[in-house]
Parts: sequence; structure tokens; C-alpha cells
Amino acid sequence: MTITATDIRRDVKEKNIKFLRLMFTDILGTLKNVEVPATDEQLDKLFENKMMFDGSSIEGFVRINESDMYLYPDLDTWIVFPWGDENGKVAGVICDVYTPEGEPFAGDPRGVLKRNLKKMEEAGFANFNLGPEPEFFLFKLNEKDEPTLEVNDKGGYFDLAPTDLAGNTRREIVNVLTDLGFEVEASHHEVAIGQHEIDFKYTDALKACDNIQIFKLVVKTIARKHGLHATFMAKPVHGINGSGMHCNMSLFTADGENAFEDPAGDMGLSDVAHSFIAGLLDHAYNFTAITNPTVNSFKRLVPGYEAPVYIAWAGRNRSPLIRVPASRGKSTRVELRAVDPTANPYLTLGVLLAAGLDGVNRKLEAPAAIEDNIYVMTEEERKAHGITDLPSTLHNAVKALQEDEVVTEALGGHVLANFVEAKRIEWASYAQYVSQWELDNYLELY
Repeated sequence: MTITATDIRRDVKEKNIKFLRLMFTDILGTLKNVEVPATDEQLDKLFENKMMFDGSSIEGFVRINESDMYLYPDLDTWIVFPWGDENGKVAGVICDVYTPEGEPFAGDPRGVLKRNLKKMEEAGFANFNLGPEPEFFLFKLNEKDEPTLEVNDKGGYFDLAPTDLAGNTRREIVNVLTDLGFEVEASHHEVAIGQHEIDFKYTDALKACDNIQIFKLVVKTIARKHGLHATFMAKPVHGINGSGMHCNMSLFTADGENAFEDPAGDMGLSDVAHSFIAGLLDHAYNFTAITNPTVNSFKRLVPGYEAPVYIAWAGRNRSPLIRVPASRGKSTRVELRAVDPTANPYLTLGVLLAAGLDGVNRKLEAPAAIEDNIYVMTEEERKAHGITDLPSTLHNAVKALQEDEVVTEALGGHVLANFVEAKRIEWASYAQYVSQWELDNYLELY
């Protein structure tokens, strides 16, 4: 449904909206906002694309001598948040970032995805759909309202109350998401204690990435209301599963057909699907810095905790990087299982689309599907199947990122340079830090 300026003005008056959040995302994937009063004057500026902000204060945006940036609202992202106080309700809209010259800003992650979607259309496809599966942990707050690592349940996969004591929190999150227009498909406890998952229906990639950002905001806000801290950190606790964000992807043609489906094809998949998978596999090592962008991300990508470590694909088998769920028809899709929820969704879908389309454009052939459990294979057996590993550290992943022309072109020079610089600083800080593990293992021994 298309939302107009008239619709928004009516909402402001009828729903007692007093403040507007103009939201955008920085290069590291953090949702930012400029909040303004919902006056007629500010609404006029919003609809005329005259909302200015200081881009020099935002991670990876611009230098201080070129700081003026503009926020252009995407009116179709308009939402009225269900929380507020005696000062009135708060509403928000997701914005694209533009330069003073009226050009899309090269460092805007949402713009990166838009550029790659345009290339997809040039390649003859109409839609790139995403169904995300973001996981998160809920931890208790201490008396100072600071997060701890103490969970409020002892639940396991699909458990329910009284074991899963976070059910009420999840239900309120689902209710809020539903009120905001999300089509929630499932809500359940995940494998690890304190870990949860809420899945919402697939939609076009741009809207899906917008939804991920709003989803995180809602989860954190409602968790805080219940005295909990929600974290999308990839591996917050040693010895248990980390949090992933599996990405279910599909391409559609202009006539509404799923380009990945072919009943006569191998596994019911089209040549396009096989080549898309081949493209993802071909670039997987190099795009891992984008899909798993923190030092901590690589603590999750280890054998034994359900996260994929090996570059391979399969149907039912869940140990490889890529799985093709059993559904066919309109639901035919490719599931990339390595992505974690610290990833910037716009950059992630931009590079995944570019990698898959590279496989389609080059007509790459996917290797044979691996239906055996890769985790129990020996190194020799994996080598015989042509199975290689994902990067083991952020340092290695960032080096590989810079060597891939397809992925770097998908990001653009501005985003690439600023992302790499930020990650080099992150790695250097981590590499110099003396951890408790080192003290426990070396202090007395040496």
C-alpha cells in the first residue's frame, strides 16, 4: 500500500503524534535517527526533502568539512510506534541519505542495496525476496539497569512455560510487530538457554532489510520494558550456540514466477538457482567480512554449535553453508546459514545479490550437493569433496574482502574504504587486548 503525505498528516493529527524519528543506518549497521517535533513546519520540510543533519558524526559517512547531508523519507516505511507518554506518541520513517547536490550518498547502506537491485533489474529479474530468521538472547538487567549474562529461563528448542519464562516478552514483541504491519510466521525458544527467534514473512529485499532494523528496535525496546536486555551479538556466551540470521532468498521474474523453480530440474531447481548457488559459493570466503562483521562473529563460526563452517551446499543437510529447503513453487528458495544478526542487512543483501547474479551471468555450475554430515568428515574427506572453510578470523575475512572485485564493486569505493578502516581498528584493538583466557592459561605456567 502506498502511503502519501496526506496520510501522514492525517495520522499526526488523529493519533496525537508529537515527535518524528527520521531513521537511517550507518555503515556498521546501527540504526540512527534525527528526532524532530511533528509540527506542520517540520512536516513540510520532510516532504520537500529539506531535512538536514551532520553526517560527519556518523560512522563512515563524511569528513567534517563536508558534513551537511539530507534525509529523503521513504513514505512507505511510515510507522506509528505503540509507545509514548504524556507528551504524545512517536512515529518514524526510514530515510535515504543524499548529498547537498541532490545525489544519493555513496556511503548510505540502503543506497548500496538499491544500486544492486537496479543491476538485478538490468539482468532481467523483477524482485529479490528475503525471508530472514534473526535470533537473539534475553539477559537480565542488574540493579543499575546494566545487562548481565544471567538468563531468565532454562528453556530449550521450542520449549514453553514454565520452562520458557520469556514467553510473555516474546508475545508482546509479536503483538507490537503485528500492529506495525509485520506478518509474523513463528515465535519460539531457540536451542540455547536465553535464546529466541521470531520469523516474519518474506518480502522484497529492501523492505525486508527495513523490517530487520525496525525488528531490532522493537525487540530491544520491549525487552527493556520487561527488565531484560536483548542482544543480537553473535556469540555472547561460551559453550552454547550463538545467534544467526539465516537468509532465505529467491529471485522472481516480471510475470511473477519464481526464477529458482523448475520441476524438471535437478532437485526441482532451475539453472538460474544452481548458478545463483554457485555464485554464492564462489564468493563466500570473500563476503564473510560483510555477513559476519565482528571479532565475535567468528566465535560462532566453529564446528559443533550448528553454525556453518564449510563452503558447500545441500538440500536437507543443515551442516553446509547453503541449504535448499524442501518447499517448491513460489516458496522455492536458497537459505544462506552463515549470516549473523550483527550484519548490516543492506550491505549483506547487496553483496549476496551481486555474488549470486555473478554466478547467473557467468552460468557457473554448482558443485554436487553434500548430503552427508560435514562436521563428522575428516579433513581428507572434505578435501576430496572440494569443501573449504570459511575465514577463521575477522582479520582474514577483511583481507579476503578486498581481493574480490564483484563484492567490492557491489559495496562501492566509499563503503569499502570506510568499512575496512573500521574493521582494521577493531581487529587491532582486539589483538592487543590481554584476555582472561590468556591469564588463566599462561600466567602461572610461564
